Amino acid sequence: MFSEKVLQALSYDLDPSRIKTREKGNVSLSYLEGHDIIDTANKIFGYGHWSYSVSTLEHVSQETNEKQNIVVGYKAIVSLTIYDHLHTKHVCREDVGFGTGIAKSLAEAHEGGAKEAVTDALKRCFRSFGNQLGNSLYGGKNRNHSNQPPAQLEQPQQHQVQNNTPTDYASLYKIGLSVIEQGNNLIVTGDDIFSKKDSIKSFGFRWDSRLKQWFKPIEQRQAA
Repeated sequence: MFSEKVLQALSYDLDPSRIKTREKGNVSLSYLEGHDIIDTANKIFGYGHWSYSVSTLEHVSQETNEKQNIVVGYKAIVSLTIYDHLHTKHVCREDVGFGTGIAKSLAEAHEGGAKEAVTDALKRCFRSFGNQLGNSLYGGKNRNHSNQPPAQLEQPQQHQVQNNTPTDYASLYKIGLSVIEQGNNLIVTGDDIFSKKDSIKSFGFRWDSRLKQWFKPIEQRQAA
């Protein structure tokens, strides 16, 4: 049900700069932050084309640690739904997550644990959609990541631009931008879009000062 553009974006190698690490016991764990997953989902699937609901949020444990902080554990089950562009088809995922809240105040510990559990479950739902949404970080696969740019983005070909495939804008994806369809326009999304305006303008996009976005009518894609 996904367009070729979405499938191409999902298949890109994970940018190592997005990966964070934390220590758990004697093990170093790699992960993507919750806001990073959400930003990436918006870029790939489009704003308003996915949603989630919390079907279960359960308080599972509570104790006090050696520093007299309250430690609260939560379990969450989250259901994720992703729609096609016309919202006529959708795919669902459901997974479980766990969170721990640590604070002096009971209320703050509960808040932290509940939020972490929901975020963890949502991230686990998204992982089934591939590398860009964190799947390569599970099962030890993250050891294969290097500091090299994603291989799929290194050499965009001219014929791809002429054929109007999802890699038309590979050089924009390479600098952290995405091109999505929104109504009758193509929209550029991503971080630091003003500093990358020359690259964006080179593809014929124009700045809409009212909507605060770079856009181009879809019929002009062949000019890219």
